[in-house]
Amino acid sequence: QGLPMKLINATLCLSLVAGLLVVAPAAQAQEQLAASMCDYVKADDKNRFRKLLSDNRLRLRNIYDGVLCDGLSLIRFAVKSNAAGAGEFIIKQLPAAQITASGDIAWAESNHAGSGLIAVLKARAGGGE
Repeated sequence: QGLPMKLINATLCLSLVAGLLVVAPAAQAQEQLAASMCDYVKADDKNRFRKLLSDNRLRLRNIYDGVLCDGLSLIRFAVKSNAAGAGEFIIKQLPAAQITASGDIAWAESNHAGSGLIAVLKARAGGGE
């Protein structure tokens, strides 16, 4: 009885390790994509940001909540980085309801009142908060 149990435990252990080896590269790829997005926003490189999404067949609205740059959402990071072009692109890719619910307008007004992206946020949200 002892040998079959050891065999089951060893098989289970190997399965877990194999599973981790498959998941780790996928997680690294996702982290690299997120890091690239942050780099492109910081550099205000709308074209490379758009190409990254296109090349990886990603829709921003589907992944937006999972991407943080320095602990900030992409919109807040764009406002903080004064990335008008990339920020406007991001705002236009998201549903108005998501912009309204995010609190990004109030955050931008209280932290970066001079940002030109505030007007874009308000327009996308329907003219108000």
